[in-house]
Amino acid sequence: MATIAEIRLPAREFALSATLDTLEEVNFEIERIVAHDPENIMPYIWATSADPDELDEALQDDPSIAQVKRIAEPGEETLYQMEWIDSIEALVHILIEEDGTILAAEGRQDGWFMRILFPDRDALSRTYEFCEEHDLTIDIQRIYNIDRGKQGRFGLTDDQEETIAAAYDHGYYDVPRDVSLSDFADELDISHQALSERLRRGHKTLVENTVIVGRDGGED
Repeated sequence: MATIAEIRLPAREFALSATLDTLEEVNFEIERIVAHDPENIMPYIWATSADPDELDEALQDDPSIAQVKRIAEPGEETLYQMEWIDSIEALVHILIEEDGTILAAEGRQDGWFMRILFPDRDALSRTYEFCEEHDLTIDIQRIYNIDRGKQGRFGLTDDQEETIAAAYDHGYYDVPRDVSLSDFADELDISHQALSERLRRGHKTLVENTVIVGRDGGED
């Protein structure tokens, strides 16, 4: 059964560790990643930094990178194309040996946080064993089985998934709204408060599992 895992890799054991160590405010987010062979990993990465020129200089000096090029600068972020050549053993194993897919990845000074789709639970177990055998640190934070379809992938309960889908169909998210919260609650035959809490919890879960990677959501 296909499995999604959220993992953390220490920054010091992964690509771009020198850049993350040099610049305190830099943040990386992988847009897309290609693994041509075990020696070359080519990611497209969004980067934010207080000083883009300092970031360029740090990337040029980073020993884990063979090539780096700016692709776009639409705003405060910069999109880079890179070629990683060092500290990528765990990633190579996931992408090439286990046919894993990186769904989301964010790199900060406190580590790289990734959401990865594995073809089955055994592939995740083998990845953990590989890291242990090669003295690599891997912290598996959450595991999802996607036998329940998209709601399993996004961590939603059945009620949350059905309510959010119904809200979309009824025009609740339109501007202006086609239905009020009270009328929508009457339609579902639940209380106004119960509907509000279900939507809020569902939205929080969606944000945590699609936008936010490796951050605690906090308490409701």
